[in-house]
Amino acid sequence: MTEGTAGTAGAGEAPGAWRSWRDAARDALYGPRGFYRRPEGPAAHFRTSVHASPLFAAAVVRLLGRVDAALGRPARLDFVDMAAGRGELAAGVLAALPAGLAARTRITAVEVADRPPGLDDRIAWRDTPPHGSTGLLFANEWLDNVPVDVVEVDAAGVPRRVRVRDDGTERLGERLGGGAERAWLARWWPLPPEEGRRAEIGLPRDTAWAAAVSTLEKGLAVAVDYAHTADARPPHGTLTGFRDGREVRPVPDGTRDLTAHVALDACALPGARLLTQRTALRALGLTGARPPLALASTDPAGYVRALARAGEAAELTAPGGLGGFGWLLQPAGLPADAVDALLVDVPDHEEQ
Repeated sequence: MTEGTAGTAGAGEAPGAWRSWRDAARDALYGPRGFYRRPEGPAAHFRTSVHASPLFAAAVVRLLGRVDAALGRPARLDFVDMAAGRGELAAGVLAALPAGLAARTRITAVEVADRPPGLDDRIAWRDTPPHGSTGLLFANEWLDNVPVDVVEVDAAGVPRRVRVRDDGTERLGERLGGGAERAWLARWWPLPPEEGRRAEIGLPRDTAWAAAVSTLEKGLAVAVDYAHTADARPPHGTLTGFRDGREVRPVPDGTRDLTAHVALDACALPGARLLTQRTALRALGLTGARPPLALASTDPAGYVRALARAGEAAELTAPGGLGGFGWLLQPAGLPADAVDALLVDVPDHEEQ
């Protein structure tokens, strides 16, 4: 993962000091001993769509091909993999590129951790996205790891910043004042005056996403993440932790992932489109349909392979699982109707 525009800890604060969740998570995730710098890599602790099946990378390549066509097939096409982990998606995209497209495509993985050994030399590795790209910038489960402040409504009905120690102990801090954070909360996640209601202030994510999109000279930026929208904000927030494949208590000690679902509607810039992963992947050719049973008689091995692919596609598009992830598609320097043209098979309404 890459930090984005996360905040910095207060100068001189001791490890056991009370800090905002944004500051504590920044150090726990991206500091010198942070979670995303651990040698085992994030895949040892949680599974994303990239790890679930190579079909995901193949779908991204199909989207890249459509972006290439929309751009008039430029001499150089960029694929930028934000929050690249250990380069799994970048490597999958490289492997799935058809020869003609591969010859023009430059792949860049963006990650705070060091370049993993054995990664193909054709994949560039850096800690910030390159400026002036033309093509597709893809951020799979990045924004949920851009640290944010957590607020909670006190007994008087007033939002207060939640402060935390390194062991996960929390207490209410100062009342949230005016300014950009209060305005964001009022616009995107208004809290009723009910004690215990919580929210995550997504302003740093909006800023990080806008900065990433600004690096594109022309093309499409896509953010894929756990998400919620204004009509269904969770009443007590979503901050949680993951370690060793299990959801655990959020503790900013560097031993676990710290994540909170993303208000993708707040991140959206003019011309953006929001949809589910299920809808997006179906528009890119992943249906999860089982192969015809007759294939089992004529080509048993092919039937088994097709059945396995169908199972993987079904997992990637399952409404209550990975298929329920949000996709934010943001055109950059393309016509306003570019997203609809890129996803020509997207229905007007979600399939039930």
